[in-house]
Amino acid sequence: MTVRVLLADDEELVRTGLRMILGAEPGLEVVGEAANGEEAIRLVEELAPDVVLMDLRMPVLDGLEATRRLQDATVAIVILTTFDTDTNVHGALAAGAAGFLLKDAPAERLVAAVRAAAAGDAVLAGSAAKRVVGQLVRRTVSPVDPQQLDALTAREREVLSLMADGCSNAEIAGRLYIGEGTVKTHVARILMKLGVRDRLQAVVVAYRCGLAG
Repeated sequence: MTVRVLLADDEELVRTGLRMILGAEPGLEVVGEAANGEEAIRLVEELAPDVVLMDLRMPVLDGLEATRRLQDATVAIVILTTFDTDTNVHGALAAGAAGFLLKDAPAERLVAAVRAAAAGDAVLAGSAAKRVVGQLVRRTVSPVDPQQLDALTAREREVLSLMADGCSNAEIAGRLYIGEGTVKTHVARILMKLGVRDRLQAVVVAYRCGLAG
């Protein structure tokens, strides 16, 4: 099935580059482009894309507010960020974004992120994920019991640790020499055992319990 992608960035050069990279990949199709958050919301309603690559800093309506307004839509939003200057990544994640990708990420990482988001995976930009999750951990005030991790098997702990490193299901499968379907099963069990709704929340628990950091 073709993954339909909407690009939302106020810089035409950035959109052009993204369109060229994604358009060259089988199974990926750029169905629209938006130069601001309002256009992104309108095009999501009109085009029903599977994934939105959303810049945070845009005129008229920024990517953070656009993400908040789209949190009930059936679309996976991946935040495009320079990270060092964007301070609202955690807000977008809290609003329901599937994750974030650094703008200087290599082409293969971009393609993998789009496919992962379309498959329902969280997208965390490698080592930078630790800094963003660190912000989320500091902003989380609910108590965490380190014994939450006791219910996890040794393999599930390995999977969760790699999730905290920003690895996709495919990357986890490659590192552990197991099938991607098996990874998905482990992830589903981790979420159930930790009582969290998504991968990002599971990673936050891992950091707060000392499994990652």
